[in-house]
Amino acid sequence: MNVADAMTPRAEVVTVELPGTRDDVLIYLQERGFSSVPVVKQTDDGEEYRGLISREDLIEQPDEDQLALLLREVPTTSPDATVEEVAELMVDTDARRVPVVDGGLVGIVTVTDVVHAIASGDADGGTDVGSLAAKDVNTTYVETPLTVAEREIYYANVPYAVVLGDDGRMCGILTEVDIIEVARVVEGEDDTGDSIANQDNDWMWEGIKAVGNRYIPTRNVEIPAEPVETFMTTDLVTVSRTRTAKDAAQMMISNDIEQIPLVAGDELVGVVRDINLLEAL
Repeated sequence: MNVADAMTPRAEVVTVELPGTRDDVLIYLQERGFSSVPVVKQTDDGEEYRGLISREDLIEQPDEDQLALLLREVPTTSPDATVEEVAELMVDTDARRVPVVDGGLVGIVTVTDVVHAIASGDADGGTDVGSLAAKDVNTTYVETPLTVAEREIYYANVPYAVVLGDDGRMCGILTEVDIIEVARVVEGEDDTGDSIANQDNDWMWEGIKAVGNRYIPTRNVEIPAEPVETFMTTDLVTVSRTRTAKDAAQMMISNDIEQIPLVAGDELVGVVRDINLLEAL
């Protein structure tokens, strides 16, 4: 399967144009919840792809207004590259969205697009997930305040925390999606404190980034302090070591999730994330 068959085509990709300002991209990163937006420029020869602007780019350069100075170069791929090749690129560069360029921007391919290919059998999904799963598991306690659990997720640099009960056994899972669904957005330019919400358009939130006492125009996020058990998912989807990457991909797509606890009997032994499935390719 080629990237052209898996990607979102240019006609469906939202972009911003040069010359432009910070405000041009804020509406997509904040109001519509995108994690990043490609930047293009109209020339006499047609549209040229110039780079990508993410929420982090705006946070790291709070005083810069011009898109030309905010954009950055990111890894790109071509429409005739294979799904296996773009999977390797994503794993090697830790990129969840890769612009597809052929003269100009022709699409965007995401981790979820590759997972769909594995789930449908268009990419090799025969590897046992036991060999792919991460053995280091991020956990939190069921009575932990959500504000603390959010920090635990941030510092672990993963989008989830497996929730443990009083007996030390898995009783649920908390994801960034669960946190963002209950976060309260505060209007106005204000001190952000430690928590800034990140969201991806098609496959949920990618992270919650602490930026210290910086100021973000127009938006701030407050997280409730009730215990994790109030917000966690208790109806867990799990997978055993002998199931295949294709099985796990189908579970992720059908349940709209990005990670699945790996169990041996009733014991938690790892976590299979969507990016782990790409390693099978």
